[in-house]
Amino acid sequence: MMCSVTSSADLHPDRIPGYEGGPLTHQPGLLDEHLFWLGHLYSCVHSEETEELLFGADHDAAGEHQQRLWERAQWPTFTVPLAAGHRLHVVYRTFADDTGVDYLLHHPDWDRAELLASDDGHFTGPGLSWPELAAAAHGSPPGGSTSDPHARLLLLLPAFGDDELPDDAVGRLADALRAHTSVDDPDATATLLLEGQGAPGPVHWTTSGHGVAVNDGKHSFRNPANHFALSTDRAARVAAALSQA
Repeated sequence: MMCSVTSSADLHPDRIPGYEGGPLTHQPGLLDEHLFWLGHLYSCVHSEETEELLFGADHDAAGEHQQRLWERAQWPTFTVPLAAGHRLHVVYRTFADDTGVDYLLHHPDWDRAELLASDDGHFTGPGLSWPELAAAAHGSPPGGSTSDPHARLLLLLPAFGDDELPDDAVGRLADALRAHTSVDDPDATATLLLEGQGAPGPVHWTTSGHGVAVNDGKHSFRNPANHFALSTDRAARVAAALSQA
């Protein structure tokens, strides 16, 4: 992690082909919790100023909320449906000694999901360019864990990295923060978050000789120069799925 009927089990799976672990549990209610979002976005923080803006007076409460999340036996899982039956899964991996958030792309016709990014102590990624992130958030079909484009943008943000952003990027992220958090200055917070862009920082996206979107990130599965990169055919199907998100 091509056309098939989408079922509830497809969008809220108890297993994802090729992905070990679980039990996966669909918990969309977490997306309504302000403290969830603060913890989810923590890896995007790269300065004390950003941390202060994002957390404000909720720093301790957000940390306690996140700790309780990691102590669950269940693995909270969220799904964003894409075009043509593809879907992005966001899985909170609550292994006691190996916690993290995995971002996977899958289609029912694929034998396995493709791992795009892992947000943990050994970060791999980014897995999404800004156009892919924006399309998944604002242009995807309804359904999944949430149809709200603001929630989808925040949910997928830690898997994104891109050194070329459109003029409306800060505004889109600020609107999402305003909708789902209580940060005092969404515009300033969005600006700083987009300057840092998660664990690997910004990467540069180009088109390979095979016409596939690739980046130059040292920790990215979508950088063909990395020894752990997706094979050419798998990279192509990932790029094709995300380009029509």
